[in-house]
Amino acid sequence: MPSSPQGGWHFLFYFEPVNNICFNGKMMTADQPVLMAGNRGYRYGDGLFETIKMEKGQLRLFSFHSARLWSGMQMLKFEIPELFAPEKLQAEIIQLCRKNRCTELGRVRLSVFRGNGGLYDKDKTLQYLIEAWPLNETVNRLNENGLVIGIFPDARKSCDLFSQLKSANYLPYTMAAQYAKEQQLNDSLVLNQYGNIADSSIANIFILKESGWITPSLSEGCVNGVMRRYLLSQMKETGYQVKEAIIRTADLEEAKEIFLSNAIYGIKWVKQFGDTVFGNAETAKIYRDIVQTISH
Repeated sequence: MPSSPQGGWHFLFYFEPVNNICFNGKMMTADQPVLMAGNRGYRYGDGLFETIKMEKGQLRLFSFHSARLWSGMQMLKFEIPELFAPEKLQAEIIQLCRKNRCTELGRVRLSVFRGNGGLYDKDKTLQYLIEAWPLNETVNRLNENGLVIGIFPDARKSCDLFSQLKSANYLPYTMAAQYAKEQQLNDSLVLNQYGNIADSSIANIFILKESGWITPSLSEGCVNGVMRRYLLSQMKETGYQVKEAIIRTADLEEAKEIFLSNAIYGIKWVKQFGDTVFGNAETAKIYRDIVQTISH
């Protein structure tokens, strides 16, 4: 396999010497320190994040992102200020994208975290950070070279209330991404506590079998991906056979096609898992029919 696999999840950013960020509603340059040593997000992973695509001045699927973020904050018992609202965040994100010159095509990371101090301290003040970078236009095309993927062997995701969150505690996925790089793979899949497929280092997974498309259910420990949710809804509406169920390693070897999904690329088709090679005819059709038609 190539040492630098083509078609992978490499987001092509164009960093400038001085970028801008938004911290708790205040615009500042990215070279200024903003987090204290006692920050709970830094110390404990006590936070959430959203990765949002900016395109032609609009935040794609922002209602999905904000719904997931608010649900996650409520699940984690954040004290949410009254003025902290989706409309406010949307305006600040767009303002930052303009400052960073990435309104045509950009990647936004919105992080929320809880105060400063120890595990039992009373400071539960919500803080947030917005970052934004330009993206290369290749993210708007279905990958020509299929992904080569494998299984990350060293971690198991728990199947609990928190497994579906986009948590700041990202260690299993960080190590899965590192494993993929070491093995010269484009991505690696993370298993749950039962040995079934949960998701990949930065994406959800869909496989095509005789009965139709399958993606792991949330009870299998996968992240509740925004693109996953959108695809499930749109595929059902447009007549595709798709369901949420258990996916085992053997199912990958028996699949006709596989693709991975996330909010930036939409979907990427998988060419190979182990010795099994897949086509992409149905994946390409889903990309044309559903992903390319996203308008907001």
